[in-house]
Amino acid sequence: MLSFLPRLSLALAVALAATLPAQAADSADVCPAARVAPLALPRVKEALDHNLELTIVAFGSSSTQGWHSTTIAQSYPAILQATLSSALPTAHVAVINRGIGGQDAAEMIPRMGRDVLEVHPTLVIWQVGANGAMKNRDPEEFRRLVATGVRMLKETGTDVVLMDNQRAPLILASPHHQRIDQILTDIAAQTGIGLFDRGALMDQWQFSGHPYGEFISDDGVHHNDLGYRCVAQALASSILAGLQSPSPAVRSASARR
Repeated sequence: MLSFLPRLSLALAVALAATLPAQAADSADVCPAARVAPLALPRVKEALDHNLELTIVAFGSSSTQGWHSTTIAQSYPAILQATLSSALPTAHVAVINRGIGGQDAAEMIPRMGRDVLEVHPTLVIWQVGANGAMKNRDPEEFRRLVATGVRMLKETGTDVVLMDNQRAPLILASPHHQRIDQILTDIAAQTGIGLFDRGALMDQWQFSGHPYGEFISDDGVHHNDLGYRCVAQALASSILAGLQSPSPAVRSASARR
């Protein structure tokens, strides 16, 4: 069977361009430039090569559910589905939103079977750690729980990507926020899964002259519409770049700190 990769080239270029500045009526609506690295996703590649449905479960808390977006269509999972569907017009892409606000690893593990495994996803994007940081939960217990969840997911053969925390005032004020992010980095490295480094992505935006606050709502925690859109577009670019890349595993979705 012919690989989908040659026909992906144009779509990949379009998707990668989504992270670059573009002309717009309102410059505030443009996502800043950012370097993103490919995510190695063998199950996703296989599904596309065999003309199978690409089922992605966005698993997480309020950042996944889409709190403080103006509509559910502005949540990152909705925009991710639209972006990938546009870039992969011959594929059927379904992004299922399994975010529940206020939860962290301790609350997510018990529902992983029902909300994730029973869907039989091709890819799981697990956003976790923000509530643990803000509630000052034990980082080592967080490590144990996330490692358990990753093991559960990997046993099914699905591709897995961890998503770390946004650069929001109430998260940055937590004494554990850096340790939480480092734990996610460590688990991704130890298990060979993907890491979408949202924090480092936002660091790039700030370094280029776009402060964190441009992408955070007035509650000091959640993204606004622009933040959700720019995160989703960067994530889509990382996924598509990984499908095109001949190299094996590149863990991080953005330049490391």
